[in-house]
Amino acid sequence: MVKIYPRFTEAEIKARGLNPAAMPQHVGLIMDGNGRWAKKRLMPRTAGHRAGMEAMKFCVRFSHSIGVKALTVYAFSTENWKRPITEVDALFNLLAEYFYRDIDELHANNVKMIVIGDLGRLSPKMRGLLETAMERTKNNTGLVFNVAINYGGRAEIVHAVRSLVEEGVKAEDITEEAISSRIYTAGQPDPDVIIRTAGEERLSNFLLWQAAYSEFVFTPVLFPDFGEEAYTSCLKEYMGRTRRFGKVL
Repeated sequence: MVKIYPRFTEAEIKARGLNPAAMPQHVGLIMDGNGRWAKKRLMPRTAGHRAGMEAMKFCVRFSHSIGVKALTVYAFSTENWKRPITEVDALFNLLAEYFYRDIDELHANNVKMIVIGDLGRLSPKMRGLLETAMERTKNNTGLVFNVAINYGGRAEIVHAVRSLVEEGVKAEDITEEAISSRIYTAGQPDPDVIIRTAGEERLSNFLLWQAAYSEFVFTPVLFPDFGEEAYTSCLKEYMGRTRRFGKVL
C-alpha cells in the first residue's frame, strides 16, 4: 500500500514555527554528507547513500505537506563521475531502486517528477526508468520534484545557448528570458532558497543560472540526519531574511 502524504493545515504549519505566507515556492537542496555520516559509524559509504535516500524521501513528503511548490535535489553531478566506479554504480543502483519502487507513491500523491541534467551518458536501462517515471507523473499538478542527475550548472547554460543557436536565434535576440526558457527548469520559479547540508558553503555547480537571487542556508547536519527539525530550522532562517532583489527597502 502506498503512503499518502498529509497536507498540513495552516495551524499545523504555524505550530512548527513556520509562516505559511512566507513559504518558499521552490527549494533547492544540495544533499551533502552521506559519506561522512557512514564513516562516523564505521560503515561503508554505500550505507550512507542508502540513509541519504531515506532522508530525500522525507524531504519530498515534508515539502508536499507544508505547501512547497517545487523541490530540486542534487542527486548526481557531472563531477561525481570522478568517484570510484564501485560508488558510482552503488549510487545508480539506489536511484534505479527508488524510481522503480517509489514511483507509485509519488504518483498517488500527485507529485510531478522531472529529471534534469544530461541523460545521454546514462545506461539505456537507467534512462528507461527515468523516462517511464516522468511520463507516469507528467500530468500531476502537485509538488514538482526535480531530480538533478548528471547535472552541472555550467553545462546547463551551455545547453540552453546551444539550443538557441540551433534554432537560428540571432545574437541580438539572445536575452535572459530566452535562456531562461531553455534551461532544464523552464517554466518553474527560480529557487527562493538553496539549502546545503554537512557544513559546506558553496554551490558546487548547482542551479547557477536559477540561483541569481536565491537565499542560501547552510547547516552542519549531515544529510542522512536531515529530518523535520533540521529542515524546519533552515526554513525559519530563510523566513527571517529580507529579500531585496537589488532594491533599497
